Amino acid sequence: MDKKTFYITTPIYYPSDKLHIGHAYCTVATDAIARYKRLRGYDVMFLTGTDEHGQKIEAKAKAAGVTPKEFVDRIVEGEKGIKDLWRLMNISNDRFIRTTDDYHVQSIQRVFRKMYDNGDIYKGKYSGKYCKDCESFWTETQLVDGKCPDCGRPVQDAEEEAYFFRLSKYAKPVQELLETGTFLEPASRVNEMINNFIKPGLEDLCVSRTSFTWGVPVDFDPGHVVYVWVDALYNYCTALGLYNDRYHDFEKYWPADVHVVGKEIVRFHSIIWPAMLMSAGLPLPKKVYGHGWLIIDGGKVSKSKANNSTNVIDPYILSEKFGVDALRFFLLRTFPFGSDGNFSNELLISTINTDLANDLGNLVSRTTAMIEKYFGGRLPAGRVSDPMDDELKAMIAALPGRYAAQMDIYQPHLALEEVFRCIQRANKYIDETAPWKLAKDEANKPRLAEVMYNLLEALRVSLICLTPFMPESCDKAFAQIGAQDCRSWDDAVYGALKGEFTVRKGETLFPRLDLDKTMAELEEISRRSKAPAAKPVLPDVTIDEFAKCDMRVCKVLSCEAVKKSEKLLKFQLDDGSGTPRQILSGIHKFYEPEQLVGKTVVAILNLPPRKMMGQDSNGMLLSAVCEKDGKEELHLMMLDDSVPAGAQLC
Repeated sequence: MDKKTFYITTPIYYPSDKLHIGHAYCTVATDAIARYKRLRGYDVMFLTGTDEHGQKIEAKAKAAGVTPKEFVDRIVEGEKGIKDLWRLMNISNDRFIRTTDDYHVQSIQRVFRKMYDNGDIYKGKYSGKYCKDCESFWTETQLVDGKCPDCGRPVQDAEEEAYFFRLSKYAKPVQELLETGTFLEPASRVNEMINNFIKPGLEDLCVSRTSFTWGVPVDFDPGHVVYVWVDALYNYCTALGLYNDRYHDFEKYWPADVHVVGKEIVRFHSIIWPAMLMSAGLPLPKKVYGHGWLIIDGGKVSKSKANNSTNVIDPYILSEKFGVDALRFFLLRTFPFGSDGNFSNELLISTINTDLANDLGNLVSRTTAMIEKYFGGRLPAGRVSDPMDDELKAMIAALPGRYAAQMDIYQPHLALEEVFRCIQRANKYIDETAPWKLAKDEANKPRLAEVMYNLLEALRVSLICLTPFMPESCDKAFAQIGAQDCRSWDDAVYGALKGEFTVRKGETLFPRLDLDKTMAELEEISRRSKAPAAKPVLPDVTIDEFAKCDMRVCKVLSCEAVKKSEKLLKFQLDDGSGTPRQILSGIHKFYEPEQLVGKTVVAILNLPPRKMMGQDSNGMLLSAVCEKDGKEELHLMMLDDSVPAGAQLC
């Protein structure tokens, strides 16, 4: 009998910069759900990836002096890039799609043509507001205080020839989809979509651009590239083989069981995406789940806050400091999935200490230590039960069902709450049964063995449920309690641990953290991580090669801005030769002319003359460039005024 399939996706992330803890939150949640479904016996397809086209990427690549493809390759495939991060965080995705993949580009061209041929895409002219950061078009009335309603950044006027998708045509069926059934969850998102977007009147959607080139070309109209959201949304289908020959399991896994997305892109997934699928005649996904934001310093976690927050939110740093499993657990235990949650390093440390060190870690440590001490690590077959065992046994028996009920409706925080009720009850059971007292009398050994067995079973069933959240730590704990071969979902019943098994107390899984000390360490890590990285030393030069650079002290006779240039300043310098020397330098961003007149500077004099804005520049001023708080700083090299003009540096 074939397994039942389950297709789950994260959004594909925009690689304009390194990812932060908010991206990790979404991906870890999706991973935990995928692992849970595999535990239940499903044939799971878990997709994540990157959305690599668009105007913002093109602009950032240009500023970095590389091609757009080189720019995204560094962030996706490079050291400590997106793929490295998901490997570090033990993300179990089955596929990773990049929208620059050849097969995806081919598929998007075909689907665009299909929607054009059926009359749902037409040519027109776009005039309105555009947010480059979100790659989103807005009407004047949708702006909030004149800015993008999603990210709060400034928008720009946009006017260009474009193709449009007849989104308005699908307003009624999309509204019916949202109002009936559970296509979009949490339910609070439904009213937001209908009242804010559909009822005011859905406008046709701009689906191509001509003002930039970094995108999927419209193959039947050169000069147009496919608008990023059409390109991005169809990844969920192209990664299964829709309109391409790379994969061949579209019919097996589509429609998706759930798209897990952040609430800021719910509009695209719950309105635009189903409308485009309706246009293409394709089945709709079963569910879109819009989780909440992690809030830090009063606002949504963002790439800019990653550089400026007083809290450390780099998932690399947090994983290396606290462990991957502790971070995974914290994200899904602490924040109600579907609502916003306030993130802080103090809360992370507190959760590790309370839940992992005190509750789970303590139960593992005490149980394994007592079984080793009292029974040499192996429980005897003869055991004696007592009515005081009944409550714990009943809780163990009920746990899998209560846990599954929450996981099946995408409430991982409530599923974990069920697990920790059982763990906390087991810790209380230790105090109630007082094994250390039973151990004093050999006649109580059968009773003591039963107490130990009940603790092992509470641990074992709890660990089965925790495996999707903390896979590596659970592996270690199963090894300590001797239950490596009794950890499937079918084994998640009281009494499944039978036969011979050996318990060995191992390493402390979750050491308790000193709050003040750990916070101080995080502050130091944060300070170091924000410090500009030193550039590598250039290849060696000989002393003779260095001596060819004629570096001399100069006095600034005059300085003025170069007309029609925002960067250039024009210097007249006394270089000791008796004839003023003219040098142009692009430092106006950092200095005003009046600040520099009379200063003593250093210049290389024997560079070939060059034209800048039509004027001669005979040499180059020396300066130091660094980065501070994410911004470039330049410091012109200045010497003591007592050093005479013409003095040579050596």
